[in-house]
Amino acid sequence: MERRQRPPDDTLTGQESFPGAFSLGYPVVRGHWDEMVEGDGLLRSHWTTFIKGLSDLPTSEMASRWDRGQRLIRENGVTYNVYRDPRGLDRPWQLDPVPMILPAQEWRVIEQGLIQRVTLLNQILADLYGDRSLLGDGLLPPALVFGHPGFLRPLHNVPQAGGVHLHFYAADLARSPDGQWWVMSDRCEAPSGAGYALENRTIIARSLPDIMRRQPVEPLTPFFQKLRETLFSLSPRHRETPRIVLLTPGPYNESFFEHAYLARFLGYTLVEAEDLTVRDDHVYLKTLDGLQPVDVILRRTDGAYCDPLELRNDSTLGVAGLVQAVRRGTVVVANSLGSGLLESGAMAPFLPVLARRLLNEELKLPSVATWWCGAEKERGYVLANLDRLVIKRAYLGGRTVGEPVFGDQLTTSRQAELAATIGRTPHAFLAQERLRLSTAPVWTAGQLDPRPLMVRVFVAAHDGGYVAMPGGLTRIAAERDGKIVSMQYGGGSKDTWILAEEQNRRAIPIRSSEPPVKLVRGAHDLPSRVADNLYWFGRYVERTEDTTRLLRAALSRVGNAAGFGAAAELPAALRLLNSLCRKPGGKDPEEAVLTIARMSFDPAQMHGLRSTVERVHRMAAMARDRLSLDTWRAVNRLHDELAQVDVSRGTEDLVTMLNGVVLACEALNGLAMENMTRGLAWRFIDIGRRLERGMHVIDILSNSLQPAEDGGSAALDVLLEVSDSAMTYRSRYLSAPQFSPVLDLLLADESNPRSLAYQYAALDHHMEQLAAGRRAAFYGPEQRLTIWLCGAVRTAQIEILARPDDDGERRNLAAFLEVLRAKLWELSETLTREYFTHAVSRSPNGTVPMREPMP
Repeated sequence: MERRQRPPDDTLTGQESFPGAFSLGYPVVRGHWDEMVEGDGLLRSHWTTFIKGLSDLPTSEMASRWDRGQRLIRENGVTYNVYRDPRGLDRPWQLDPVPMILPAQEWRVIEQGLIQRVTLLNQILADLYGDRSLLGDGLLPPALVFGHPGFLRPLHNVPQAGGVHLHFYAADLARSPDGQWWVMSDRCEAPSGAGYALENRTIIARSLPDIMRRQPVEPLTPFFQKLRETLFSLSPRHRETPRIVLLTPGPYNESFFEHAYLARFLGYTLVEAEDLTVRDDHVYLKTLDGLQPVDVILRRTDGAYCDPLELRNDSTLGVAGLVQAVRRGTVVVANSLGSGLLESGAMAPFLPVLARRLLNEELKLPSVATWWCGAEKERGYVLANLDRLVIKRAYLGGRTVGEPVFGDQLTTSRQAELAATIGRTPHAFLAQERLRLSTAPVWTAGQLDPRPLMVRVFVAAHDGGYVAMPGGLTRIAAERDGKIVSMQYGGGSKDTWILAEEQNRRAIPIRSSEPPVKLVRGAHDLPSRVADNLYWFGRYVERTEDTTRLLRAALSRVGNAAGFGAAAELPAALRLLNSLCRKPGGKDPEEAVLTIARMSFDPAQMHGLRSTVERVHRMAAMARDRLSLDTWRAVNRLHDELAQVDVSRGTEDLVTMLNGVVLACEALNGLAMENMTRGLAWRFIDIGRRLERGMHVIDILSNSLQPAEDGGSAALDVLLEVSDSAMTYRSRYLSAPQFSPVLDLLLADESNPRSLAYQYAALDHHMEQLAAGRRAAFYGPEQRLTIWLCGAVRTAQIEILARPDDDGERRNLAAFLEVLRAKLWELSETLTREYFTHAVSRSPNGTVPMREPMP
């Protein structure tokens, strides 16, 4: 018998006390299996090494490490959209630093049961979408199948590549007080959580590297490599480099982060339905370079919503004609359309019999006791035992999803109402035994505390069989006595460690079965929707910087931040602010500047600085599979810098805070210029920046056209400061600013990256490169516009434009700037028409669900 060890502190008084970071102890919940501590208070042997490592850490060290871990979560943008949470899409992922640990021997049993189970489920799907012998022989009730909204009739007799319906599968496991693992639910539609499990491992490995090295923890990366090989092999055309895309419902889906993360990790193109089209029964990706054929679709959208032509006609998440393309065999969808049929918990009672029929084996990993109310006998049992069962909807997906109901929490009248509802639509309900879930330690406020848990484990098809991920996504309840373990109910997650068989196991290099790829330069898979998002990302970043510089210039001339000459320069700074907001009437200049600043930081002001930064964050999130991790961190830094701005502080503090915002913008621009490959993604970001900066230059020049005798050098000093061109002017002219040379520097000098001419030249180069990709024989409308704009500023006679009229006005210059503004707006509209597509907005509050939330 393996020798069990006591915790480092062997004081046993109903709880186990650990020194170091966990000096406050660990209370064992009686009547539940605890994953770390046995019933008699002894530490389970496979936890000994980990707890010893934690015990060696001082409390402050553990707190410091986990602060870094949570900072990594924020910087990496790991989010999960809890629809009830006001933070919505920006809610950080909840992770606990203490992993769930399972020994190798126990995992092998679970692994064998999982592989048997997914093999069985795959054969059930093949039968139900094939000859339906299971229905004909009475092994499954027809109402259970034909009444399920996930049973997609158009997919009947549609062959699947290699006979595989389930390419990726997940199961939610729970442990009862006797130590037995039970399957709580099967995830066959589009299982979520594997990407979060991989990110959890990354965060924990960086937070507790020394402790993790002490134990032989099975790695997760080989599993994803095998999944990638499987998807690679599915290509119906057997291309050397098949085009594989990951289909997401969009950024409002609760696990959109995972979709982008997996697409980037696996090297696939992240697409939404509007990025795909079907022509002649073939699926194509709509890119800026034209239509590109798609071979494999890894979908994260419910099957019923994938084709509005043959499935749900109210879906805006699908691709019209996709079912016909699958029927013709020109594209493979993983998992197969219609696999959501098996997510019905009502299938569980029939699995033991089906395992004996299809596999000639006993079911190794049993389901929790389940009764489908569509059967009369089972319904009678459920109605007689409502107070001891958990009532659930039988069908996941569609509009029938509801929260689980715990019978013992209902009043007598509510039980009667529930019984009546079940009696009216019995096939729509099932009941499950209520398990007392096992508990595991959670680190909170410097101590360990038990939480109920479930483990989501993952399996992928590979090489004619299946392989299980040696780990998983452990989810924990929000409270010690939590009844629902769900991320949507405020729960958290854990990394899951599977200990290897041997302590000093040597790493075996992974050999990919994929053939060598041909060398290429430049990607050709940028959807026009993504190009649109990147274009506006560039515009909003530039708008943030321009707005910040304007506010800083004005606030630095107000109150305790004002320096020498501020009084003369303040009116000019206020005039430049007119491009943001019109001057409030009846107020002196200082009060007007402060009022505009408060409005700019007000989230309700759609054109304010805070709203602009929110748009930067949103555009980055919608295109995050195209942005590097460093770029995402820079976006978060910009967001955090603005969040620190407190308008109630003094103007000097406000100016200091705005300096941080400017630096954050410059960091983003520097990453784009120095780290991004000069492909289409970078090009559209830079087009957005150049066009927005050009608009800004025109705006500030237009707002500086005061009469020649009004303002003079003070107004030009402000203009040069806002344009970040003061040093260039002084080194070039060695004199006080004069209007004509300032106008030349900001309007026509192509060597100045802040000038209008520089923006036009850059835009002209971008249009040439885009046209070269299209191989057009003639100039396109966008090229003609940039050629005209470049010619206009290059041939402009600065002395004549700068010369004031008799009354001191500069009407020629004002008219010239208005023409340039109109042409620049025309260029923006032309780019939209020529390169971008705009889909119907899919709000998370709409009638069509994005994807069922991770339970």
